[in-house]
Amino acid sequence: MSLKDQITEDMKTAMRAKDSERLGTIRLLQAAMKQKEVDERIVLDDVAVVTILDKLIKQRKDSIAAFTQANRQDLADKEAAEITVLEAYLPARLSADEVAAEVKALVAELGAAGPGDMGKVMGAAKARLAGKADMGAVSAAVKAALAG
Repeated sequence: MSLKDQITEDMKTAMRAKDSERLGTIRLLQAAMKQKEVDERIVLDDVAVVTILDKLIKQRKDSIAAFTQANRQDLADKEAAEITVLEAYLPARLSADEVAAEVKALVAELGAAGPGDMGKVMGAAKARLAGKADMGAVSAAVKAALAG
């Protein structure tokens, strides 16, 4: 079963269970997926769905930071609950050590040296690690590998 089909089934389950918080989050995810499909006239595969999930989770984390700073813990808690629902659909992520090892291998393959090659390495890393690792962690690993 594809990730997209799993999300649809989970939405039906949440409807039957009258789980309004979970249902609302899944509907937001489905709306984002449908928007992408309509805008680009494509059918999403699992990698594209994971990319959308990453984007939505990043938005929620940014919102939590803003709500916490504004002393709106109620809204921050709501965003955190949405992150929990969204993260359930992400595949298992690589650990920091595994990301560092992949990045070192990429740097060696590309013969990259110095911060000037950051873009070249990130492009290759994005292609290889999309959906498998948090791209913020990948970026930090690339910076560390090129600086050393």
